[in-house]
Amino acid sequence: MASLRSPLGRARGLGSAKDGTHHWWAQRVTAVALVPLVLWFVASAIGLAGAPHAAAAKWISQPLNAVLLAALVVAVFHHAQLGLQVVIEDYVHCEAIKVASLLAVKAACWLLAVASLLSIVRIFVSAP
Repeated sequence: MASLRSPLGRARGLGSAKDGTHHWWAQRVTAVALVPLVLWFVASAIGLAGAPHAAAAKWISQPLNAVLLAALVVAVFHHAQLGLQVVIEDYVHCEAIKVASLLAVKAACWLLAVASLLSIVRIFVSAP
């Protein structure tokens, strides 16, 4: 069967990277996961509004709240990184700036997620 690619396309090795489906699914799954997590967090934050710091620490120290908060942190930062990656890939045309931006976004999301998770763990472990 004849190839549908042009001779130039075959010579350059251009074609599908076969990676878009995973990225698309990851973005959709994190978006769906964020809906109930954000609703839970907003309702909880409203319930804690005006409460002292100790009440918030006690709330985070409950296992279910700590797990849901950690899931929220992971989903938020992964979803943000995926979305920013698409924007950078679509609108930044200089290859060096594109690579540097993608690395910076990925590093920032990882660092912020790890810092957030460590904060949750620290409050969970130290709260009475």
